Amino acid sequence: MPTQTPLLLVLDLAGTFAFALNGALTAVRATRLDIVGVVTLGMFTGLGGGTIRDVLLDALPPATFLDWRYLGAAAAGGLVAFVLGRRLDRLSTTITVFDAIGLSVFAVLGAYKGLGLGFGVVQAMIVGTITAVGGGTIRDVLIGRIPTVLRSELYAIPALIGAGCAAAVYSLGYHGTLATLGAAAVCFVIRMIGVRFDLHAPHPPGQRDDG
Repeated sequence: MPTQTPLLLVLDLAGTFAFALNGALTAVRATRLDIVGVVTLGMFTGLGGGTIRDVLLDALPPATFLDWRYLGAAAAGGLVAFVLGRRLDRLSTTITVFDAIGLSVFAVLGAYKGLGLGFGVVQAMIVGTITAVGGGTIRDVLIGRIPTVLRSELYAIPALIGAGCAAAVYSLGYHGTLATLGAAAVCFVIRMIGVRFDLHAPHPPGQRDDG
């Protein structure tokens, strides 16, 4: 696994913050949670994917709990959402961009972690995707709705492709910062195209695609 450079660390922390912010905003918009509930839901969203990954890989304690900066970024995202609430709706595009950055970085770094443990390309892709979408899935389950990743939007697919690109170039011997950013960029671009054109994964024939 490539060393996490300062740039990748910043992107990783920004993604954690953005995921936590989105998770907490979901709580503010859709539930009656108090400050503890809002911040907790944000932290589950920001840290959940990496925690699930490390538990599955038996890499304990989870990496997100070994570095206080991840906990701080997640808690900060939850607090910002609680304080500003619906006023953040006007920044929805910016938040979506940060969320896509987090999705991309988590997918690639998750894939690298699997590869570093000797996993094959396919297995690493799965690990990367779980890392990227796990937090949002936990969020949706906790508020009692079908996870977004299972019912709408291009979300898991970009993560899977980004993780696949990372695994492919790694197997060819390229795993420096440039290769990492390139694989993350593929995920980011696909995700943002999906957002821009309101694209969704295919639904079963005859089922109404109502998002």
